Amino acid sequence: MIKLQVIGNLGKDCVVNTVNGKNVINFTVAHTEKYRDSQGNNQEKTTWVDCAYWTDKTAISPYLTKGKQVYVEGTPEARSFQRNDGTPGSSLSLRVREIQLLGGRGDNSGAIPSASAPATSVPSANDIAEPVDDLPF
Repeated sequence: MIKLQVIGNLGKDCVVNTVNGKNVINFTVAHTEKYRDSQGNNQEKTTWVDCAYWTDKTAISPYLTKGKQVYVEGTPEARSFQRNDGTPGSSLSLRVREIQLLGGRGDNSGAIPSASAPATSVPSANDIAEPVDDLPF
């Protein structure tokens, strides 16, 4: 089994389709890698991955919108084709087994919105009133 993991941003809003009575969520993830070439110039390369998530759990689809950062994992499939101008081309698609929302443009968190939770804070070392010498080891 070959497994591909991708972290990237959605290129556009997802589309939910029904094929032969089964739901599929289609979306595209862009992963941009920054590097320096042999002359020391900064370069960027973006890889686009077409994703198909076959699931009955389509409740996630409203959150799969353009710009959102996601983690997807699944089985890859590389395809080669000939463009209209005769040059060879290739594409990478992914049959998604797992997806996780990580965030997006303007988001402070990657979580799916939920009911308001009370704010919690971690006490500092000065706030702890227990004696230090009562360690269990």
